Amino acid sequence: MTYTDKIAALRKAHEALLTRSNEPVEFSNGIYTKYRYPILTAAHTPLEWRYDFNEQDNPYLMQRIMMNAVLNAGAILFEGKYTVVARVEGADRKSFFAVAQSENGIDNWRFWPRPITMPDGNNPPATNVYDMRLTRHEDGWIYGVFCVERHDDTRPFDTSAATAAAGIARTKDLVHWERLDDLRSLCQQRNVVLHPEFVDGRYALYTRPQDGFIETGKGGGIGWTLCPDITHAEVRNERIIYSRQYHTVYEVKNGEGPAPIKTDKGWLHLAHGVRGTADGLRYVLYMYMTALDDPTRVIARPGGWFMVPERDEYVGDVGNVVFSNGWIVEEVQGDNVQCTKDDRRVFIYYASSDTRLHVATSTIEQLVDYCLHTPEDGFTTGASVATINALIDKNEMPQ
Repeated sequence: MTYTDKIAALRKAHEALLTRSNEPVEFSNGIYTKYRYPILTAAHTPLEWRYDFNEQDNPYLMQRIMMNAVLNAGAILFEGKYTVVARVEGADRKSFFAVAQSENGIDNWRFWPRPITMPDGNNPPATNVYDMRLTRHEDGWIYGVFCVERHDDTRPFDTSAATAAAGIARTKDLVHWERLDDLRSLCQQRNVVLHPEFVDGRYALYTRPQDGFIETGKGGGIGWTLCPDITHAEVRNERIIYSRQYHTVYEVKNGEGPAPIKTDKGWLHLAHGVRGTADGLRYVLYMYMTALDDPTRVIARPGGWFMVPERDEYVGDVGNVVFSNGWIVEEVQGDNVQCTKDDRRVFIYYASSDTRLHVATSTIEQLVDYCLHTPEDGFTTGASVATINALIDKNEMPQ
C-alpha cells in the first residue's frame, strides 16, 4: 500500500466514524432517552491535529500528537446549529477547548478546523483549562466560564500541588475571545456558572467554594454571588443555596452543571453530586428547580440521582463518573405548529468517566414534571421506606 493509499484509508475510516448514525437506546426511564454511541471521542478529532501528512517528515504515518479524551462540553445553539465547546485532552494531560457542531444535535458532529486559542489576558499563564460553561447573557455576549489550573507555588517541591480558579472570557463568534479577569475569591473556586439574566442589575454567579484543589473542606455546596462588573468579577457576600448533605449523592461535592433553563414554572437546574465509595468517588447528575422571581430559592428537590453511568459509561480514565456542563433547548420553528413551548426537546450533553461525550434527550415538560413530582430525599431509611409504601398504596387503589 502506497503512502497515498494509507492516507486515503485513514480518511475513509475517519469519515465513516463522523457520519455514523446514532440511535436511541430502546428502553428508557421515561425521563430522558440515551443514545447508543458517544457523540464525540478522541477518535473524532481532526486528523490534521494528529498526523503529519508529509511523507518525507513522517514516513511511517505515525500520530505525532495523540489525543486522549473528549469530554465535559459547554453547549449552545449557534447560527442554527447545535454547538459544543468541548474539553479535549491530549496525551500530555493538557486540556484545551474546541468547537464542534451538528445539524441535529445527535450525530454527524464535526470539529472546527482549529481549537480555540484562549488568551490569558491580565491573568497569570494557566497550566491547564477545562470544563467551560457557556451562557448567552442578556447583555448580548456569549460568556465562557471555566476552570483554570495552576501550580500551587506555596508548595514548590510538591509537583502535584495545584490551585483552581474560575476563568472568564466572552465572545460573539466563538473564535475570537476576550479574556476577562479571573474571578477573585478568598478560596479556590471550581464549577462556576454565569446566570443568563441580570439580577438586581448585577451579574449573578453560581459558585462552588472549596479549601483545596481537590478537597472541598468547608465548602458547603452550590453558592451564589452578585457582581456589578463582570470584567473584574469578585466573590462578595457568597451564600450557599444548595448545601451538601450527609449520606446523599452530593455529600462530598455539590456543584452546578450548565446555566439553568428558564421555564414557566421556574428555573431548571442540572447539577453534579459526588459521594465516596469503597472504590473511590462516584459522580452523578441530579436536578432541582428554583423560583422565577428568585433564582436562589429552591422550589423542587427530587431525591437522589437523575443520571448515572450505565454499561460502557462506567469505564474510562476516571471510572464511575457522569458529568455535564452543557445542555441545549431546541428552537420552536415558526411553521412547526406541533411544537409548543413546553414540549421543546432538551439535549443534555454529558461525559462518561472523563473519556467521551454523549447526548440524552428529554423535553421541558418531562423535566419540569420530574422535578415537581419526584419525592424529595427524606434523609433516613425510614423516610425512604415510607415514600415507597405510599406509592404502593396509591397503585393499589382502584383506578
